[in-house]
Parts: sequence; structure tokens; C-alpha cells
Amino acid sequence: MNNAKSKWLAGYGVISHKAETVERVECLVQLLASKQLCNTEQAWQFFAAADRVASMGLWTTVHMTYAQQVYLDGRPMQAEDFKLVPEGHTGGALNMVPAYVGYLLANALSGKTRAWLMGQGHCVAAIDALNIMTRNLEVEQDSRYKFNDAGLSQLCQDFYSYEIADNGAAVAPLGSHVNVYTAGGISEGGYLGFAGLQYVHMPLPGQELVSFLSDGAFEEQRGSDWAARWWRGEDTGLVMPIMIANGRRIDQRTTMSQSGGVDWFRDHLRLNGFEPVDIDGRDPAAFAWAIITMALDLQQQHQEILSGTREYPVRLPYAIAETVKGFGFPGAGTNAAHNLPLPKSCANDDESRELFNTGCARLFVPQEELNKALATLNCHAAQKRQNEKDHPLRKLQVLTARIPMSLELTGNTSPMAAIDAWFVELVKQNPSMRVRVGNPDEMRSNRMNKSLDLLKHRVTSPEAGVAESLQGSVITALNEEAIVSAALANKQGLNLAVTYEAFAVKMLGAMRQEVIFARHMLETGRSVDWLTVPILLSSHTWENGKNEQSHQDPTLCEAWMSEMADVAPVFFPFDAYCAVELMRSLYQQTAKVAAIVVPKNVTPLHCTPEQARQAVQDGAIELFYDEEPEIQLLAIGAYQLSAVLKVAQELHTSGRRCSVVAIVEPGRFRIPRDKREAAYTHSDKQISRIISKVQTRLIVTHTHPEIMTGVLRRLDTGATHTQVLGYRNRGGTFNVQGMQQANGQSAEQILRKANNMLDSLG
Repeated sequence: MNNAKSKWLAGYGVISHKAETVERVECLVQLLASKQLCNTEQAWQFFAAADRVASMGLWTTVHMTYAQQVYLDGRPMQAEDFKLVPEGHTGGALNMVPAYVGYLLANALSGKTRAWLMGQGHCVAAIDALNIMTRNLEVEQDSRYKFNDAGLSQLCQDFYSYEIADNGAAVAPLGSHVNVYTAGGISEGGYLGFAGLQYVHMPLPGQELVSFLSDGAFEEQRGSDWAARWWRGEDTGLVMPIMIANGRRIDQRTTMSQSGGVDWFRDHLRLNGFEPVDIDGRDPAAFAWAIITMALDLQQQHQEILSGTREYPVRLPYAIAETVKGFGFPGAGTNAAHNLPLPKSCANDDESRELFNTGCARLFVPQEELNKALATLNCHAAQKRQNEKDHPLRKLQVLTARIPMSLELTGNTSPMAAIDAWFVELVKQNPSMRVRVGNPDEMRSNRMNKSLDLLKHRVTSPEAGVAESLQGSVITALNEEAIVSAALANKQGLNLAVTYEAFAVKMLGAMRQEVIFARHMLETGRSVDWLTVPILLSSHTWENGKNEQSHQDPTLCEAWMSEMADVAPVFFPFDAYCAVELMRSLYQQTAKVAAIVVPKNVTPLHCTPEQARQAVQDGAIELFYDEEPEIQLLAIGAYQLSAVLKVAQELHTSGRRCSVVAIVEPGRFRIPRDKREAAYTHSDKQISRIISKVQTRLIVTHTHPEIMTGVLRRLDTGATHTQVLGYRNRGGTFNVQGMQQANGQSAEQILRKANNMLDSLG
């Protein structure tokens, strides 16, 4: 037996190797050698090095929670070396250390840098600690956190320091969740469960993705069960989901553990098309074995499908990494391990300090031995592969979309049907771009017939005569979070989500996580190259009256207007031309998730294509002009504009002068909240060019009036001279006219309001 293998078999500190893992690893080493990916001696060196890196990773992670001073000579810590108030999601972070080291080990063994995704973003201390050890760092962390006493002490002091700069940003290039400074991070992981919904839609063929998931997230957000139904090797890279099964939420056992533990979960996975495999969640070698063998298994299944010896769906490999919360440190397995596994603060409690020092002594790796292990794993230059911080899903290569021209329309047209026809042309002109359309309900009801006929529902058993296909690009499931995640995850392609407005609010968390991460990237000077994702909100509040008030809800567009307008714009196209020009504009932009309230019913054409283009560019357009208007009517929404134009004609006929403005993007006229938003919103001079100043204004909006009053504060000429009519929570079983009547937005009611305003102002 060679020395490297003996060294690995002996384990290190708290890390030991079960017989099953040893047997699996021995087979893996032989396989890698046979494929000439890694010779036997080098492989055992990698495995032995991983144990030492993992052990010191555990050591560094607990220091981030408790210490303010770090000593790489391993001396016992004194009271003054500790934070008075420790903080951290310590147990989960400790569980991620062997997982992430296993990922690094798999990359070294196979000579390939895979992408990674972590659903439990609050476990970021593990990633930061190991990245700093391996010097796999973004420039901000690289300059601040050297791998020495001073650098690691700074890291610990920065962790939950809460220090804030004058501009309102955090001082430290560090966070409590995955963020832009986390080398290789692509998602915050702050909303539990979305990683499980997204991973299967992320990599392209030739790319591989390791997804670290949690048992708590499994019960938090359902829908990840469907991943095996969506995977197709023809348009998707290899995915390796790994659940860190530590059995606890914050202060109680998970539903999984109460329902029968891993045995129950294993059966559940099999019922949903997965091939579960148990691994030791305490051992980095077990993770590396799982990552490589799961990828080979999935690749082999796809080859068999191509050769005709098996059919979809695949049995998607899925590793269950059993461990205890906070493995490797005192307090493991207890409720306290979620955050702070020790009884009290080490700065003023002798017992806790003794537990810390005793626990760390078992994890410590002498500097010379650690340096050798790190040098062994850091083999990127020799293998001519990129560092993990530059994996394919962090450094996206996104094609520039070819944008079709606008449509030629005549007469009244459904804006959704116009978008449908244009989107089909977009897809046809970009055959190299993978398409994902998220659909939680009825695409045909929302007038997306041509898109559905072209792209088809993705199913495993297509029904004859129905728009279904094994390779369909429409991800359909009665779960808004799951379908919007499909669109948001496909960052290297073309994406769209179509939904009923009332139910879109369920998408908010997934949408918000994306734009927050993207904006933080932009704020730090990084590029965000994925194409804008439109979220079409149709069958909306004003045209869905027949289905009772539960279906009459503008919450999503209102909530989205509270996000930063430069990455989370909200649009109200007022006719089919405007809707198409808006889509043409959005697919030429990046790093936005756009909420678009679009009628599905036939509506009048209110402008020419050129005017629509100008309206989209400016965010508003004056459609009814008067040199000296007594009142200005501002409409936000297609039905609102149709009513307002009728009112304008009545006012004009009665001798009262008015103008009409259609506002497409209210956020362009808001008071900006920071410099980036200020660069996106209009200046006072631009507003005066787009919307002529009129003292008396009546705004008629799709939303609740209070929301739009705040957004359009810059257009407000005071409570006496500016009034707003909006949705006032009146609904039931109505048609469009009934909805308008119930909410004070019929043409007659708007006219009465306008005349009353003019009369009261003399």
C-alpha cells in the first residue's frame, strides 16, 4: 500500500472513512486511472490533502463565529481573543465544509471545474473560509483576507461586524449569505428552496453543476420533486443534486426526520424519478465520489437514450449526505448547533472557552502540513483549468439575441396575442439559444397559442394531438415558484414567464432574489450578462372579474415597483403595438426581471409603431395634446387609457381643454433612491419634455391609487390639484365594464370626477 493511500485511510482529526466509502473510493481511483484522468498515486494524494483542508476549514469556520483574533500556530485562545457577541449559522456552515471540499476534490480528481450552487446561503462561512485557504477569491477578499494571522483575524472581525459606510453599503466584502464577493457564488440562497427548483434548468450541454440542497429547504418549497421530469441531455448539462441531511430546522426536527428519516426520503425520491444514493456527509471523499459517479451515471443514461435502449425520464442521481448539524465541533446535533453550538460567549465563560479550545485542537492542522495539502489541491495551472471562482455559471457566455422587427397590425388586437406572434419570431431567429417559458396554468387562456404550438409543453409521455413534446421548452406545473424558477435559471438563453396576475405574487421571492444579486453585482462593477426576463401578468385584475375577487389582485406589480427600477421595472403597455415594442426593447437589455401587465382581450390600437417605440423609450407618451389644457388625464393601463380617451373626447366636445398621457413605465418618473436608480429615472428636464406641465391632473391607474400616488410623487401638483383613481378592492363576478364601474373607473365616473375637479378649482 502506498504512503498516500495509507495517509488517507488513517483519516485526520474528526474525519474518518467508513468501509463503504473506502470501497467506493478504491473503485473510483481505478476508474480514473483507466480513463487517464488521474494516476493512482496522485489520486491518493488528492484524497489525503482533502482531509486536511476540510479539517482546517472546520477550524476556520468556527473561528469566524466566535473569534476576533486568529493564531495559525494553534495556541489555546484566551478570553480577549473572542468576540463578546458571537454570531453565525455555525452548524449548517460546518456541514458545508466537507461538502465544498468534496466538490474541490472532485474537480481536482477529474481535471474539470464544475459549477456549484448552494441553496442554504446562510452557510456561506464554510465557502468563504475554504476559498480564503485555497486563495480562490474575488479581488476584494483577496486583498483584505490574507491567509495569515492578520488576514484571518480581519475575516473574523468582519463576519457579522454590521459596519456600514457613509453610502449605506457594508464596509466588509463579506456577508451572512452568498453574495457577489463569494467566489463562484451565483445565488444568495436566502429564500430556502429556490435552488432546488432552479438547478435542473441551469447548465447547458457540456457543463456540469453540483447543487448543495438542504432537508429544511425540501419542506420549505415544494416542486424540486419534478427535476427528473425536466432533465434532457439534448439541451441540459449534467446536474448532481446533493442533500445535506442533518435532520434539524432551527429548533425542531424536520418533517423528513419525523416521517421516517432518510429511509422515507429515499422512497419519496424513487417515486419521483430519482435514483438516491446514501453517502457519509462527514467525509469529503464521499462527496467527491458521489459527484463524479453521479455525473457518469447520468451521462451513461443519456447515451442509452440516444442509442434507443432506454427512454426518458432518466433516473436522476441524487445523493443524500447524512450528518448531524454542526458535525466536528462540541454541541453537534443539538438545537443550539443551528447558530451557536457552545453554551455561552467564550469571552466571558470559562466552560465555553474550554469547549472551543478542545474542539479546535481536534481540527487544527500544522501550517507546513496544511500548505502541502493546499498546494496539492490547487492544481489548476497544471491541469489547465479555470479556478472555481470562474466556473461556467459564474462567468456566463450569453449570445446576443437577434431581435425581430415589429409586427404589422390592423384594427383591434389582443396585446398578448401580438406578443405571442412576435415571440415566435424571436425564437425562430435565435435557434442556438435555449428557450424556457414558465407556465403555471393555461397558456392558451393567456393567448400564447403560437408559442405553445411551436415550443410545446415539456412532458415525459407526449399525448398525440396535444402541444406536448419530450424536448418541449414550456415548463408547465401548477406551481408559480417552480415555473418562474425555470425561466430565471436559464441565464444562458431566452426566457419568458406567463401567468395570471393574481397568482404572480407567489413568484415574488424568486424574482426578488435574482434582482438583488444582479444589482449587487452591478454595484461592484461586475458584468451581468443574462438577458432580461419578462414576466407577463395577464388575465389581470380588470379583465378577470368573472372569477371573483381572489383573481383580482395587482399585488405583484405594486410590490415590484418597490424594488429598484433599474433592475425591476414595471410596465403597463396600453395596446398591441406598445406591447411588442416593449418586448423588442427588453430582449436587448440585460440583468432585469420585468413585470409587464398585459391585457389578453382585444383592445384598440391607440398609436403607430413609431409612437409605441417612443412611448417605450420615454416611459410615457402624450396621445391627446392641447396647447393650453385645463386638465391633464394620465392613464396607466390599457383599459384605463381607453376610458380616459373617451373622457377626453367628451371634455373636448363640451368645450373643456385637456390632454391625455399614457404612462407605460411609472418607475421612470419616481424619486430615485440612489445613484444607479437616478441614472435610470428621468431628470426634471426630461420629464418636462415628455409630459407637459399642467396644474390640474387626474391619474387613472391599474393599481391601488395609494401605491401609484407614491411612485408618481414628482408628477403630483398637490392634493387639491392632483387626484388618483385606482383599484379600490371592489370585485366579484363582473365583466370588464363591471369592474371599472365598481372601482369608479368607468368613463362616466372619470368624466364626473374631472368636471368636479375643474368646477371646484373655478
